[in-house]
Amino acid sequence: MADKHLHIVSFDVPYPADYGGVVDVLYKIKALHEAGVSIHLHCFEYGRGKRKELEQFCTEVFYYPRQEGHKGFSLQVPYIVSSRHDEKLWQRLNADSHPILFEGVHTTYGLTNGLIDKKNVAVRLHNTEHEYYKQLGQWEGSIMRKAYMHHESRLLKRYEETLKDYKLLAISEEDVKKYRQHFKAKNIEHLPAFIPNTTVTSKEGTGNFVLYHGNLSVAENEKAAVWLLTKVFNELEIPFVIAGKNPSQKLIDLAHKKPHTCIVANPEEKEMNDLIEKAQVHLLPSFTDSGIKLKLLNAAFSGRHLIVNDMMIKNTGLETCCQLANNPTEIKYHTYRLFHKAFTSEEIKLREDLLQQHFSNKKHAEQLIQVLH
Repeated sequence: MADKHLHIVSFDVPYPADYGGVVDVLYKIKALHEAGVSIHLHCFEYGRGKRKELEQFCTEVFYYPRQEGHKGFSLQVPYIVSSRHDEKLWQRLNADSHPILFEGVHTTYGLTNGLIDKKNVAVRLHNTEHEYYKQLGQWEGSIMRKAYMHHESRLLKRYEETLKDYKLLAISEEDVKKYRQHFKAKNIEHLPAFIPNTTVTSKEGTGNFVLYHGNLSVAENEKAAVWLLTKVFNELEIPFVIAGKNPSQKLIDLAHKKPHTCIVANPEEKEMNDLIEKAQVHLLPSFTDSGIKLKLLNAAFSGRHLIVNDMMIKNTGLETCCQLANNPTEIKYHTYRLFHKAFTSEEIKLREDLLQQHFSNKKHAEQLIQVLH
């Protein structure tokens, strides 16, 4: 990458950075821009709109429609891939000698169908997608959605195997292991998540509520919120706040059933950051173990006490700054204990050392430049 140009193909418009996948994309773009890379950004746009804010970090930004519904459907190729096929995109990518970073399996249609001539390409893996969709299917309430998730999972398993000979950059160590094991991928390495935080801003002392946050339109996150309300805060009378995007009416009603529980729907970025900073305890259970959960990193950089389960913390490198709890009894005990325990300067120092060791955007941008050199 001697001339410091790079094409990035994003599965979605990465602004605003209001859900996990686009957080990694946006802060990667910022870090590469700061490292002197001229970025040619290509986005699939299907509802988030064109964003002028991206132009301050990119040499040029192109937008492509996603082929949604029956137009993007294929019996052989996963829908998340087949719906992101655009001839103009492949022509632009082939028009020069700049390397290409494909963000997610989602964007690789042109790569696996022989439409890209270049050899200097890499794929950013945001999850082991076939496992992720299988796990999401288990948490879906709708029979149709459940069937779709399982169908997509089967197609993805076959499709992901076709990527094994390309340069692969997994977001977690666990995904590196899975790709080597399932698909015999050899040219794969761990490139940690790019994140908004550069220093720990957690506050000493105590907050006055417990927080669960996430994209509540994702079935797994809704299930986690419902599980916490019905299995933990059914008895534990400590103020509990759920915050996130697009909660269902069912979840809103359930959260307002008890006087000590509530929900904050669609908070702006400033309000969400305020909630994360002011909470005394962050409850972050997960029911999928794919990728790395960016909400955990956000809470680690900005929040106080963290309570997680095995699936959330596995192979993140953050084990020493989290309290492990895997069932309602353990969660109730540790929530009550930590709710009454001040967060100290010693704990902030431990977290700062740990996070700077594992999550430096500048260091990871240099790693990515080396991979694509």
